[in-house]
Amino acid sequence: MSDRITEITLSSVTLPLKNAISDAKVLTGRQRPMIEVAFLFAEIRTESGHEGVGFSYSKRAGGPAQFAHAREVAPELIGEDPSDIGRLWTKLVWAGASVGRSGASTQAIAAIDVALWDLKAKRAGLPLAKLIGAHRDAVRCYDTSGGFLHEPIEQIKANATASLEAGIGGIKIKVGHPSAAVDLARVRAVREHLGDDVPLMVDANQQWDRPTAQRVGRALEDFGLVWIEEPLDAYDAEGHAALARSLDTAIASGEMLTSVAEHYRLIEQESVDIIQPDAPRIGGITQFLRLATLAEHRNLMLAPHFAMEIHVHLAAAYPHEPWVEHFDWLYPLFNEKLEIRDGRIHLSARPGLGVTLSDRVREWTVDRADIGGTQ
Repeated sequence: MSDRITEITLSSVTLPLKNAISDAKVLTGRQRPMIEVAFLFAEIRTESGHEGVGFSYSKRAGGPAQFAHAREVAPELIGEDPSDIGRLWTKLVWAGASVGRSGASTQAIAAIDVALWDLKAKRAGLPLAKLIGAHRDAVRCYDTSGGFLHEPIEQIKANATASLEAGIGGIKIKVGHPSAAVDLARVRAVREHLGDDVPLMVDANQQWDRPTAQRVGRALEDFGLVWIEEPLDAYDAEGHAALARSLDTAIASGEMLTSVAEHYRLIEQESVDIIQPDAPRIGGITQFLRLATLAEHRNLMLAPHFAMEIHVHLAAAYPHEPWVEHFDWLYPLFNEKLEIRDGRIHLSARPGLGVTLSDRVREWTVDRADIGGTQ
């Protein structure tokens, strides 16, 4: 049955991190340590009393821009049928057409788009994965939270052990240190600590040039890695393609791209074995599903970046066995936690995304806009 959108609440939320986070981009001087993450939450309500919640995010800069753009275009949805998600995504894009179809503009739309999908699944009484069409009820997961370059290797080994004991299935650590010898020593130490049977991945965060990626990539072949992530600049499709052809270890990338079109270039150039889209970054679930169809057509593996509360549903609906990235950073934002055991994140029976906003979200809200209703 049709319904109508009556109210939208947008919240700009700043999540403080327990510790300052440093990866290769910090050690090479390109960025400062990260101390917080900016979130854009969208809460949508209808005349029939249904509600949906979605979010997007930005690390370091960009949060206020996402909020400002969402506040400008969101009024276009008042009075619309929330089930018409594809049409509404296009309407929002055209409302802000002069700022393009990627980056902050579509990341702002992403929060609204995710909320619409959450609402639609709740109206159906189904978890989002089941609404889309799940291929599995649990998805392999790996941990990134404990593998950053600012932590000493003994701490990383302890973090890895704790993650495995918590039921997480694989471990990813950061590389891209200015010294390749340091990178190799850290990977060797973690591999020896874990043994040969635990899935291990590395992430260079775009910090190598082509010769370095080739040289270090060859040295990393000895460690039986599941993948090498972002060895080159995210937009160097040709360089990634050459590396993918020359190495046995799988090449993964995509998290920094902000549209389906940018990902399609990776697919078309055969730049990756594993594609890593981020639904909030590319415009939401609507765009993610379009990209997933392209990736599945090329038989690519899927490992979505960050935002596991969204991506567990999307990965469960992907035909080929995927991976989902586990981060504990978002735990304070929601009242519910995902069930993790036996190396997998298990879908809950709760409808929609299966999460509700915690009281901390209100405490960390720095700006808010109420659209429609009695406002």
